[in-house]
Amino acid sequence: MCTVSFVSSNGKTIITSNRDEKVHRPSAIEPKSYRINNKTIFFPKDQKAGGTWYAVREDGTVLVLLNGAAEKHQLKPSYRKSRGLIVLEVISADSVLEAWNELNLADIEPFTLVLFYLGNLYQLRWNETEKSTVQLDVHQKHIWSSSTLYPKEIREHRVQLFHQFLDDKTEVNSAQMHDFHRYTEDDNPENGLVINRNEVLKTLSITQTVIEQNKVVLSHYDLQQQKSSEITFIVL
Repeated sequence: MCTVSFVSSNGKTIITSNRDEKVHRPSAIEPKSYRINNKTIFFPKDQKAGGTWYAVREDGTVLVLLNGAAEKHQLKPSYRKSRGLIVLEVISADSVLEAWNELNLADIEPFTLVLFYLGNLYQLRWNETEKSTVQLDVHQKHIWSSSTLYPKEIREHRVQLFHQFLDDKTEVNSAQMHDFHRYTEDDNPENGLVINRNEVLKTLSITQTVIEQNKVVLSHYDLQQQKSSEITFIVL
């Protein structure tokens, strides 16, 4: 939930996410299909709160969570609801954007959502005071890093690494994007794409969706168990 990239190349849309989390948190359940509000949603499930940081709907909608808004916030002792449950609430709505606009986020910790919906890309953000909705260019390449874990200079450095990685490539495939998320600055456990901060906070998994025409492939790699899983479906 802490590093997300979006790339559209050669007719494929590729959305990749690294989940950084404290190691004492229970391991997530690998992606499965669930019925929520009469919608089929595919997602890895957080066993602690029951939500998720990465969800894909049967129509090809993708919603990915990052902790924090534009800048790091002051943590409160408790919040009303898990942000992972909000992901499921939004993606299971009849209209995702309407649900976002109507959502009551009072006493919810700040977060950012990356939304791919009806062929459009959006950044949805809650900063504890107000919501913002920004439509982004699907023909451009984008990367986000969580403001709660990575200061501004590190986030900007990651943007540079991202564009350097892509600049010499006329086409980009899912394997290359997975490798970028797994191996970039792998000698930097503090701020590389895969982190290990004193065996307390680690990158636990890499989740990726590839959409090509009406085919959707959701893959998940558990870095701790070194176990991969994959779900493929056709958008009808």
